[in-house]
Amino acid sequence: MSQLSRTRPSGSATALSAAYDTALLDLDGVVYAGGEAIEYAVDSLLTARDGGMRLAYVTNNALRPPDAVAAHLTELGVPTEAAEVINSAQAVARLISEQVPAGSRVLVIGGEGLRVALRERGLVPVESADDDPAAVVQGYGGPDLAWGRFAEACYAIERGVPWFASNTDLTIPGARGIAPGNGAAVEVVRIATGAEPRVAGKPLPPMHRETILRTGAVRPLVVGDRLDTDIEGAFNGGVDSLLVLTGVTDGARLLAAAPEHRPTYVDADLRGMLTGQPEVTPVGEAFVCGGWTASVRDGEPALDGAGSAMDGLRALCAAAWTHAGDGVCALDAGKALSRLGL
Repeated sequence: MSQLSRTRPSGSATALSAAYDTALLDLDGVVYAGGEAIEYAVDSLLTARDGGMRLAYVTNNALRPPDAVAAHLTELGVPTEAAEVINSAQAVARLISEQVPAGSRVLVIGGEGLRVALRERGLVPVESADDDPAAVVQGYGGPDLAWGRFAEACYAIERGVPWFASNTDLTIPGARGIAPGNGAAVEVVRIATGAEPRVAGKPLPPMHRETILRTGAVRPLVVGDRLDTDIEGAFNGGVDSLLVLTGVTDGARLLAAAPEHRPTYVDADLRGMLTGQPEVTPVGEAFVCGGWTASVRDGEPALDGAGSAMDGLRALCAAAWTHAGDGVCALDAGKALSRLGL
């Protein structure tokens, strides 16, 4: 099914780990949350890799350098090399290196991941707007990033220094809930300066380019929890995607997804990589998946039948997305979703 006309999740007769050569996995909300492994993630990743699927971890979080992320994944039980981790710091560093001369100074508002990526590109991280930077780069710096760092960015931007951002995710999932992400911090600087940054991270092309350059993936599957970064990034890159419901996206957000936010496949968690995906079949004006039949009746999505909650959600996606066409489904799906416990 063409991504441009996606009105229902796709099926797959074979396990996704066999149908695709490389999994491009988001981290926060997919593999771990708050540093702890999400249920089923470790075993699913190990099984997929043992079956021949390559794993690459693609994250908008620019806080930690790849070797630190790889060490963390290894501690969680998934042995990982630094080269298997691609982050938005690397993507934005490449973007900056294409705009300024080698050896240029770059004012860093963020964590060590940005500094490592800049050095890899032959650029020099600095800490002050008075260090004559050729660019400003902003990335997630963790919950303890000092307010004065935003002021340094503003001082430089007001002097005409070009501004780059690793990503603009407004939120980041953690062990205690949803916290402000780099996008929220970018908004602080945007409001203060009136400037607009050049952004590298998902869902924009620089991140997809960085990922393909570093992994060499031929038939990749993007695996993520966010519609506006992971799934839209896959859409922009023309590749298939699997949405898992272990992070920020819930059933209601999924049913209301715009065309560019509609994933190829939907599953509860990373175990979905290890199985085929059921077909969603149109029957008249309704859609059937497993034991469920979904349709739009009397102005709201309706669900009949019984069985797997995921099958019910897939059928509901088909009903809602078909009803919305190229728009956004604004129907109240609360009753239907409550039947699924979602």
